[in-house]
Amino acid sequence: MDKPTNYPPGLLGVVTRIVASRPGAWFVINISAKIDPPLLKASKGRLSSLPGQSVLLLQHTGAKSAQRRETPLVYALDGDDIILIGSKGGSTSHPAWYHNLVKTPACQVIAHRRSGNYVATTATGTERDRLWNIATKVYAGYDTYQSRTAGREIPVMLLRRQS
Repeated sequence: MDKPTNYPPGLLGVVTRIVASRPGAWFVINISAKIDPPLLKASKGRLSSLPGQSVLLLQHTGAKSAQRRETPLVYALDGDDIILIGSKGGSTSHPAWYHNLVKTPACQVIAHRRSGNYVATTATGTERDRLWNIATKVYAGYDTYQSRTAGREIPVMLLRRQS
C-alpha cells in the first residue's frame, strides 16, 4: 500500500492524488509523454496535459544511442536552477532521461520563462535532501513514489543555466 502523503487542498490536490496513483503514473509515463512535447513546444512551455503542474520539455542525448530525446517532466525551482526528480512513477529503476543526463549533462529545456541551455548534476547528501523538500512542496506525489521503489533512492537532478 502506498504511503499516505499530505496532498495540497482543492483541485491541485485532486490532480496530485490521481497522478500519484499507479494508473495516474502510468498515464503520465505512457500518454502525457506523447501529448506534452508538441503542446509544450507550441505554447513555449505554458501548456501541458497536467493542469496546475509546472511541466517542462527536457531535450537530452541518449546515453547508448546518442540520439536526441525529449521528455516532459514536472519541475521545481531553486532560485534560477531547475530541480528534476527521477521518480519514474515509483518504479524500481531510474528513468532513461536520468541515465542520459549522467552520461551527457548538457541539455536544453523548453519551459515558461526558463527555456535555454542547461547543465545537469546529480544532487547528493544534504543538498539532495534540501532539493527533495522543495520538489515535494511542488508535487507531493514524489513521497508516494518513493514508497514504491523497493528501496531505490530516487535521484534528484539540478539543472543550471549555461552561460
